[in-house]
Amino acid sequence: MRLSLGQGHRLCLFPAYRSCCRIMSQHIDHFEFVPQMSAIAREAGALLMGYFRARVKIEYKGDADLVTEADRSSERLILERIQAQWPSHDVIGEEGARIERGGDYRWYVDPLDGTTNFAHGFPVFCVSLGLAFQGERKAAVVYDPTRDELFAAERGRGAVLNGERIAVSKTPKLVQSLVGTGFPSHKRHKNPNIYFYHQITLRSHGVRRAGSAALDLTSVAAGRLDGFWEFNLNSWDTAAGILIVEEAGGKVTGVDGHALAITDRDVVATNGFIHSEILDEFQEIFAGRGLEPLPDPREYRKQASRSSENS
Repeated sequence: MRLSLGQGHRLCLFPAYRSCCRIMSQHIDHFEFVPQMSAIAREAGALLMGYFRARVKIEYKGDADLVTEADRSSERLILERIQAQWPSHDVIGEEGARIERGGDYRWYVDPLDGTTNFAHGFPVFCVSLGLAFQGERKAAVVYDPTRDELFAAERGRGAVLNGERIAVSKTPKLVQSLVGTGFPSHKRHKNPNIYFYHQITLRSHGVRRAGSAALDLTSVAAGRLDGFWEFNLNSWDTAAGILIVEEAGGKVTGVDGHALAITDRDVVATNGFIHSEILDEFQEIFAGRGLEPLPDPREYRKQASRSSENS
């Protein structure tokens, strides 16, 4: 089978899929679902990279929610592989795929997390595959094709990056922590996160915004970030990443500390050490207490001008 990438680019899928199965099974054969999931994610990632290099034409959905042909092609590929191997499983996909059979297993598929980055040529995006059993996260794979990094986990069996065990950081305090967050691609004016971004920036070592919730979560799992939060995410954004954080020894809750159902939309993930501290900060921000005022850019410009004149 071949899928056309446009502009003369073609990618053979089945040989790559079989090769990935063999490679991944050599490294993570203690997992039940991860080897097959990893092969699917790698194949979808290769497909995305073909589009990424070809710089396909951007399409738009809604206000500023960028959707490309690559999204839909990746989701079709993933859906075909799931149906071929697990025909009784349900599937929910970011690009609209819905298979509802009422079974115990349900897939949460984001065929291209970081679409805006992808569309602008910014190489931070991934394929995210999460599998739930009776509503509990069971297995997860997040594949970053630009770095060839594959994060994976299964419930009770730990988390790995390219087959090697990973663990969250041991940073003990928020003030020492590097954390991540994200903002919606549309209706940003209705999202309160700018206040949280400002306050946590002042109380941490720094806040990063990469543009992919799935990759941010895996960064927490690998100890690259000490924490991450975001509001109003979808289940396909988080189903895989949350399990990978938990299996790497981290903690994930809602913004008020409650355990997360797979459909919950507000997420706080940390190394565990800073979790209570960041939740306390959140409650203060929600209550409007201790908020540092945003600096006035006009006053900043005046001060900068005076400093320049006096130097």
